[in-house]
Amino acid sequence: MLADRLARRMKHLAKWARKQDITCFRLYERDIPEYPIVIDWFGDLGSEDPSREGDAVAWFHERRRDEDLDEALAYRRAAEAEILSGLDITRSRLFTKYRGRQRSGHGERLQYEKLESRGEVKFVLEHGSRFEINLTDYLDVGLFLDHRPTRLAVRQRASGKRVLNLFAYTGAFSVHARAGGAARTTTIDMSRTYLEWYERNLGLNGMILDADHQAIRADCLQWLEAGPQGEDRYDIVICDPPTFSNSKRMKADSFAIDRDHPQLLDWISRFVAPGGEVFFSTNSRSFDLDMTKVPSGFGAHEISHRSVPEDFRNRRIHRCWRLAEGWKPKNRRRTDSGDQDQVRD
Repeated sequence: MLADRLARRMKHLAKWARKQDITCFRLYERDIPEYPIVIDWFGDLGSEDPSREGDAVAWFHERRRDEDLDEALAYRRAAEAEILSGLDITRSRLFTKYRGRQRSGHGERLQYEKLESRGEVKFVLEHGSRFEINLTDYLDVGLFLDHRPTRLAVRQRASGKRVLNLFAYTGAFSVHARAGGAARTTTIDMSRTYLEWYERNLGLNGMILDADHQAIRADCLQWLEAGPQGEDRYDIVICDPPTFSNSKRMKADSFAIDRDHPQLLDWISRFVAPGGEVFFSTNSRSFDLDMTKVPSGFGAHEISHRSVPEDFRNRRIHRCWRLAEGWKPKNRRRTDSGDQDQVRD
């Protein structure tokens, strides 16, 4: 079942990806209950058909709590064989990871912790920009594919704008902003590793850091709390914070997006220039934006129905809002899911 499903999905998505000018996409997302796996495809740049020549990364999710080791190993071997068959790739082209209950003793997810040091690096294309991904060393590869449409939206509206990218990870939003002609970018993350990765992504696209385009290693919460310096304001702010963190490098004991988003958005609002906008997203499954605590003078509307890519089966992989000063909805409509949502202004 899995091999057949993958072959059919690849045939369909190959044509779609070429039209989108991308070489990486979500191929399979727990489509078949017996195979709770997520599989992303990373095509080879320079090949005649990146949809046929590339690497697959498969994240195996837990099937049953009572599954013993022998059962788990047998299932994984069988599933891997079907993946190889369905995609017609060799074993060296398949990279497997496991998303069980991988949490530290303090409760936070370990998605950014280094797993190994094999350094299997390759480069992919997204809407004309190149990015480095690491297939082996981390739970995630360095590019969150579910934010592809929002990155494209930022690219399309960045010309001449000042852009602030918070919790920037490997800086993909900033790369797209600069490709779209941003006049200034400020990219902030607490990890030296990811900021160095961001610099390599810039280099892949013929860009460098300079006086107008800076990368700052800092705790975003502390940086925001300190407030803007002088006329330090931005036309576009991107904020995709962790669901939870209690890193020792943080000033606060912990950060939880469900609990702390009103304070976070209030701090961000001080950095927004007149007429500016904020793209705020989270993958917290329990999150509910408290509309009564949206910063004074700002309106907010959810854009999740168009921020999740077509290749993602899970339409709630994240939720995303656009906040803008003085924004008011023109009208309302009901989405396919039945949730009320305001149309694009």
